[in-house]
Order: sequence, then structure tokens, then C-alpha cells
Amino acid sequence: MSILRAIVIALAIVDLTSCATASRHQFAEPTPDWQVRSGQLSYRAPKMTLIGDILIRFSKSGDFELTFSKGPGVTLLMIRQDPSFAEVKGPLSGSGWSGPIDRAPQQLRGWLGVREKLIGAQDRQSVRYIAGNETFLFRF
Repeated sequence: MSILRAIVIALAIVDLTSCATASRHQFAEPTPDWQVRSGQLSYRAPKMTLIGDILIRFSKSGDFELTFSKGPGVTLLMIRQDPSFAEVKGPLSGSGWSGPIDRAPQQLRGWLGVREKLIGAQDRQSVRYIAGNETFLFRF
């Protein structure tokens, strides 16, 4: 009887913790009218400098997707974001995160500020963005 109880408790814990980390937010799916830009990103932080490929997609209503990779098949960071909510995945994000943007962990806030800067500079060939001690230099 105690083994069955332990299994039920373990399943309940797994169920509760998976609810806390799984996003229930519904992001807009990309459509043909979304703008797409690709290029390179030079990312600098106090203990890290990375240069890699960047692919961004965004809609007129502010929906945004970013993929930062180092060569084919090595995705460093993926962001899905709309004006109020974000989902971040990949090795640069630690264990990943999703939630309201105003509740984002400090280490992701620079990345989540990229959306506004890139959407506002759609026609520029390079965009430089500084957030605290992080520098993002995009070249399209």
C-alpha cells in the first residue's frame, strides 16, 4: 500500500511542477505576411562574446520570433514573444523560461528588449542595442 501511495504522490508532484513550467500562452503562428530578416549577431556580455547567425520574424501586430544559432543545427537561443508574453529556450537561457515580460528573470531582460529595437528598425542594415552590461550588434 505504501508503494502505491508513493507512486501517486510522485505523479502528483510531476503533474504540478510540469504545469508551472509549461506555457499555456497561445502565440500567433507565422503567416506569409510576416517580415523575415536574417543576418549575424555579435553578442557581448561581461564573461562572454558570441557571434552567430540570426533569423527573426515579426508581424505587423508585434508578434516576434528570434533564433540565434552557431552554424547549422546548433541553436543557442530561441525567443517567441508578443507585446506582453515571452517564451525563451536554448542553452543561453539556462533552463528556459516563459511568462509575462514584466516578470522575466534579470538575465533575460536584455534579450527581451531586442524585439522592440528590431521591429522599430526594420529598414536598417545594422542595429546596435545596449542593455545594461550586454551589447547586441545585429547586421542584416
